[in-house]
Amino acid sequence: MDFNQFIIMKHELLLTITVMVLLVAELAINDKKRIIPIAISLFGLHTALGFFWNESGALFGGMYQTSELVILMKNILNIGVFIVLLQSANWLRKPENINKISEYFILLFSTLIGMNFMISSGEFLMFYLGLELATIPMAALVAYNTFNQKSAEAGVKLILSAAFSSGIMLFGISLFYGQFGSTYFQQLSMISMDTPLAILALIFFLSGLSFKISLVPFHLWTADVYEGAPVNITSYLSVISKGAAVFILTLLLFTIFKTLVEVWTNIIYIIAILTMTIGNLFAIRQQNIKRFLAFSSIAQAGFILLGIIGTSSLGMATVIYFMLIYIFSNLGAFGVVSVISDYSGKENIDDYNGLYHSNPKLSLVMMFSLFSLAGIPPIAGFFGKFFLFTAAAEQGYYWLVLIAVINATISLYYYLIVVKAMFINKNDTPIAKIESDNYARFALVICVVGIFAIGFFSQLFEYINNLSFGI
Repeated sequence: MDFNQFIIMKHELLLTITVMVLLVAELAINDKKRIIPIAISLFGLHTALGFFWNESGALFGGMYQTSELVILMKNILNIGVFIVLLQSANWLRKPENINKISEYFILLFSTLIGMNFMISSGEFLMFYLGLELATIPMAALVAYNTFNQKSAEAGVKLILSAAFSSGIMLFGISLFYGQFGSTYFQQLSMISMDTPLAILALIFFLSGLSFKISLVPFHLWTADVYEGAPVNITSYLSVISKGAAVFILTLLLFTIFKTLVEVWTNIIYIIAILTMTIGNLFAIRQQNIKRFLAFSSIAQAGFILLGIIGTSSLGMATVIYFMLIYIFSNLGAFGVVSVISDYSGKENIDDYNGLYHSNPKLSLVMMFSLFSLAGIPPIAGFFGKFFLFTAAAEQGYYWLVLIAVINATISLYYYLIVVKAMFINKNDTPIAKIESDNYARFALVICVVGIFAIGFFSQLFEYINNLSFGI
């Protein structure tokens, strides 16, 4: 392999080198807390380098392939992971986590390597290997709090659900291979798949991948796993893991499954309605803030499907654009939850009563994040949802757009429940004033800037739309 071929796999190779450095640091450094700034700095450098010296191409006979659009997807995930790392710093310094700091970073980076391989896959075997590399370390991260029974239970639920979904997906892949004799995406994209066996294989494949995105009716594991996992792992699951699955689903549907577009658009039409509606209705009932955000993320996944059902370059662009906004919005909300959980241990919505009087800055960040998730103008979330609705309406799905607007109104109600708790509800003993660390402050600043800036930076959407053209 020459240097240009190494550049094609730059993201994965840099992450592998980072993991190796952390393994050496674990052996050489006695004060484990010093690993935190080293890991965050190395990943920050990796995130910055992701925007420079990129090459498009294919390796390993087409099993691995990359393009400007794929590189953009990886960079979006890198930004989200960098924010998660900043939010994790104070939590990792707790006495119960001191001896497991390097394991946290190594497992986290391993999952990201798997997601990168999954997004860059050029055939089903590479896709599946990337998927499992992303999933297995994630189960260990969910069960990271070994002293907490709920965390261990969440890890078991995740690994069992992941194994079940992988089995369903593999069965669908085997049907594709059995009928068409190939697992390569480029070859499959040139074959007409309008056969009953291919349609059955597509249904199995979509069912397996729907588990990863928490689409209804494959969402039942989500709330329990989110509640049991540490807050920072919950945010990683909600944003990064979901984002990677959404990216690869969109790429595959728009390329190799384009001949079955009439089949999968009907399936997604039904799933989108169910996911938006059930996610919203169950979110209203929640008292635990992590379960609340879990069902919120399920509802958001339903909105994302509106971009996918757009079946055009505009649909692809809106999905990527919305995921970028979703990363800043959701991580902003989870960042506030993480700070409050680390310093007070409180995770119920009622605990947020009167929060504005003691912690006005955290309350404002949470309000902006929730408003962005609800799609209130002029925050970026409004533009994200507007483009999703536009992509669906462009294809004539007016009833679906109407149902989505109704669900957006319902989501506004339950997001305002949290805002009301912070700003209006009285509390004689509100959460005491919290002095968060610099890492958490920097992460929240990034989220707020992203929430406000992305919506008004129209060139960004145009850039994404240009990259998506022709998909």
